[in-house]
Amino acid sequence: MVEFGRLLLIIGGTIALAGILVLIAAKTFPWLGNLPGDFEIEGENYRIYFPLATMILVSILGTVLLNIVIRIFNR
Repeated sequence: MVEFGRLLLIIGGTIALAGILVLIAAKTFPWLGNLPGDFEIEGENYRIYFPLATMILVSILGTVLLNIVIRIFNR
């Protein structure tokens, strides 16, 4: 049961850290989420927002950063 508690703490900390990073990114880069490939469809009673370009950009940056960290720790 102790191991499960530690796992929950790690997952919660990771989610909190991700939330903090999103808040910082929103204030630092106000154009993030408004790129030319982000789709927004509005109707009378609905709104659909699909940030395709932002997701691709974040994925590429995350992959590059993760590869750098992995290479540093594998030495």
